[in-house]
Amino acid sequence: MADSSEMRSKFPGRPAEEFDFQEILYEKKDYVATVTINRPKAYNAYSSLTLEEMAKAFLDCMWDDEVAVVVLTGAGDKAFCTGGDVKEYAEYYTRRPEDFWKWSFLFENAHNIYRGMGKPTIARINGMVAGGGNEWNLASDLAVMADHATIRQVGTQVGSVAAGGATQWLPLVVGDRRAREILFTCDPVDAAKCLDWGLVNRVVPYAELDDAVAELAGKLVDKMGDCMRMTKQQSNFMKDFLWSVTWPHAKDWLSVHFANLEPQEAMWAFVEKRKPDYGMLRDRLASGQSNSLPWGPYRTTCPSCGSRHIPEGFAYCGHCGTRLEEEGQE
Repeated sequence: MADSSEMRSKFPGRPAEEFDFQEILYEKKDYVATVTINRPKAYNAYSSLTLEEMAKAFLDCMWDDEVAVVVLTGAGDKAFCTGGDVKEYAEYYTRRPEDFWKWSFLFENAHNIYRGMGKPTIARINGMVAGGGNEWNLASDLAVMADHATIRQVGTQVGSVAAGGATQWLPLVVGDRRAREILFTCDPVDAAKCLDWGLVNRVVPYAELDDAVAELAGKLVDKMGDCMRMTKQQSNFMKDFLWSVTWPHAKDWLSVHFANLEPQEAMWAFVEKRKPDYGMLRDRLASGQSNSLPWGPYRTTCPSCGSRHIPEGFAYCGHCGTRLEEEGQE
């Protein structure tokens, strides 16, 4: 039987360079691992692949006893993370809403490993933070922010709900009224206010960001690992509790909502680089129309070919082209 002092862990970490990541950068040095979302052209928005790669890196961080602290950041100086890739949402999930529920597992898995890895995490906020990017900030234990950066939520203006952590955790961090202001208005919060409101721990000039993160990480490395793990777990209680009782329902609602006119209008407006037509959406509801059923209930049957479930608002059958009666067919 092998000497226990020579027995290797069944859960070893791997050298960072062994990972063939495409959308993140991963490095380890001096007990600090750094995960960088590397999609600067998309302002470091995360795609499905990004989330898969982040989860793999976080799991390796958890297993590696040579990692004591994890730093999460974005490539470049323009953006930390701007949330999910809205182009991916618009082009895919507005067409297959039911698949958003499946996508949600990638998001959930990455977040759960990040919060539950038992090692302190630092958000290195190098630029703009928006939407789900702030949920990564809120999921981090500590945050150091460059003074040119801003933080904002954008759910109510892009046809979504910030229920991947922001609606649950912002009230804990900044208080109820401030959280509602951030969530409802979608206004950016500058660095000075982020510090004052407790969204971050430190604000420094961009040129000093790396030194400030390294100094903070060094303080965390110079602590007892087991005690740090338990302290983090205890501190996570309210975040974990709120997440567990809200996220499973939120991801189901969001999956259904992707078939709604709100995300169709808002997300395609983003892709088309225009402002969403909020007035059109308001006017539809005010006039008795539905944003859930843009062309009306699926109640018309074509008298010619028998196609069913045609929206009441259609003048012609989409299958055979026959003109439909104005009041539709039951």
